[in-house]
Amino acid sequence: MTRSIQPLTQPATLDLKKLNQKFEKVHPKDILAWCVVNIPTGLVQTSTFSVDDLVITDLLYRDLCPDLPVPVIFLNTLHHFPETLEFVAACQNLYQLDLRIYQPLEAKDRKTFAKRFGKDLWKTDLTKFHQLTKHEPMQRGLQELGAITWITGRRRDQSEAWARMPIFELDQQRRLKVNPLANWTRKESWAYVFEHDIIYNPLHDQGYPNIGDEPLTVPIREGEDTGTGSWQGSDVTEYGLHL
Repeated sequence: MTRSIQPLTQPATLDLKKLNQKFEKVHPKDILAWCVVNIPTGLVQTSTFSVDDLVITDLLYRDLCPDLPVPVIFLNTLHHFPETLEFVAACQNLYQLDLRIYQPLEAKDRKTFAKRFGKDLWKTDLTKFHQLTKHEPMQRGLQELGAITWITGRRRDQSEAWARMPIFELDQQRRLKVNPLANWTRKESWAYVFEHDIIYNPLHDQGYPNIGDEPLTVPIREGEDTGTGSWQGSDVTEYGLHL
């Protein structure tokens, strides 16, 4: 792999079209290796600890093993399943993650959140719920960590909105946003998990293909599309991180 003359500090100067053409057909490991080499500092992974996110974490922490571990941002929305929080702790212990947990500023737990912002805010104002539990904590985390590049686990086949998603793009703050699994499918992510014996959230074995906040996540019934299973009572199929 060709090393940059100097580490990347200004993502806006990249030729994204050329970069996307170069990496469109390669394995996610090669995309992450480029990031590790060219962005030794200021590189962050954002993770919901989904199967896709764990593929990326496994490649970074087990396979590539950069000298400076990549910080992993996890958003404690205060509304996760207990199993999810236990799973996050297990992953931190297994991989010795540089885990950075961010949560809403004005609430320390779910009860306080409800008292401060109203019961079942996700029903009355889903946009505000996302802003408080996801958008603001994530942006705060990226800023505090001095991120110039952040890695996501998004795939093009997850939603129509992401069907043409590039591997490399700039976010609204002009940071580089990298989607290493853009051209993968759900089947490929699970194949990697089984091939490398990666742990995964036990809720997947209870009929939950997508695991978000507990009040908004429901299991699917046999024969249903695996793209369902989140955001009960809403047509929103994303977890609110990339809106």
